[in-house]
Amino acid sequence: MDIPRIFNVTESAHRIHNPFTSEKYATLGAVLRLEPETRVLDLGSGSGEMLCTWARDHKITGLGVDMSTVFHKQAELRAKELGVTDRVRFIHADAAGYIADEKVGVAACVGATWIGGGVAGTIELLAKSLSPEGIILIGEPYWLKLPPTEDIAKNCDATAIADFLMLPELIESFEALGYDVVEMVLADLEGWDRYSAAMWLTMRKWLKANPDDDFAPEIRAHLTSEPKRYVTYTREYVGWGVFALMAR
Repeated sequence: MDIPRIFNVTESAHRIHNPFTSEKYATLGAVLRLEPETRVLDLGSGSGEMLCTWARDHKITGLGVDMSTVFHKQAELRAKELGVTDRVRFIHADAAGYIADEKVGVAACVGATWIGGGVAGTIELLAKSLSPEGIILIGEPYWLKLPPTEDIAKNCDATAIADFLMLPELIESFEALGYDVVEMVLADLEGWDRYSAAMWLTMRKWLKANPDDDFAPEIRAHLTSEPKRYVTYTREYVGWGVFALMAR
């Protein structure tokens, strides 16, 4: 069980696998007013940065589930590095369909709503692990401006314009599902640059270390195309944020 190899290579040096910075995660933890011993479930937890830093800074307890072998190992190492192995635990598994054994105060899926077939299905899944008056966190892209063509949308890593909503429409979609939006923290261009541009050096280093790997031509092509694609399309058209929801 693993994610596609391209992500395990390009994001192998990342602590955060979305356009957030560590400062944004710190802001999110603060605005949620996390209390000590709050149980947090993170589906698609990546390298565990959110859970580990919140365990250190807010004394939460957490469980992360991710199917990447690389990111799972990094999450366990990060917990040891920050001295929070008694507070957080990571499971290498498919997060799709995962329900916690014990109800949690915060149920999160930050950038992996494909696990529930989209936003609505992921919220439904997270709600099954949530205690009354608990908070759901959804990390999701949105259009900063609507692409004029489907080709431009595809160059933004969408399959079609309909994949993403404009920010007001995204907020309305949460409300239509019966949730109050009680907080949000949005990524900025610095976060996008750190998420995207950091991959380029990782790919260059990987190519030097693995020149004869069968995967090398794909990584070479990706490194050649990604900088221009990113600055031309994603940086201009795509926003990203984490939205805190409470059921009405």
